[in-house]
Amino acid sequence: MPVIRFVREGRDVECYPGENLREVALREGIELYGLKGKLGNCGGCGQCITCFVDVEGASDGALTAPTAVEVQKLRRRPQSWRLACQALVQQSLAVVTRPQTGLNDRDAVLAEAMSRPLPPGPTAWPTPPESEEPETASEDGEKATAPDGTATSDEANA
Repeated sequence: MPVIRFVREGRDVECYPGENLREVALREGIELYGLKGKLGNCGGCGQCITCFVDVEGASDGALTAPTAVEVQKLRRRPQSWRLACQALVQQSLAVVTRPQTGLNDRDAVLAEAMSRPLPPGPTAWPTPPESEEPETASEDGEKATAPDGTATSDEANA
């Protein structure tokens, strides 16, 4: 699975490919919002622009392309900034949360975080295990059918 390295928090978090960056961060207890964002965030619609993250140094394709909402809302921000609510994780990457608040010795902290390799992660969701054959008769003696509505082998032999 892709790994998101949250640099400010010093945590690596696994997620499925295609998961929303904001939802992963909130699920893992990562603080995305400053005071303004806590008081008035839009819940992930891209309207409040308070879930900024910096993905500087991320490979192409690590996140989905910026949405039209992001392009409009972030036009005066650095190119490496994204809105977590609009970005879907495709591959492993490092993220600096709340980049607008600054980070002491940012370059050194980022260099140290990037010095440790990130696993590449898969580019697809895991496949579910093969399902077992359905039971052929219920406890009360009624004959069962397969999930697709066809008769099971007991009915076919009757």
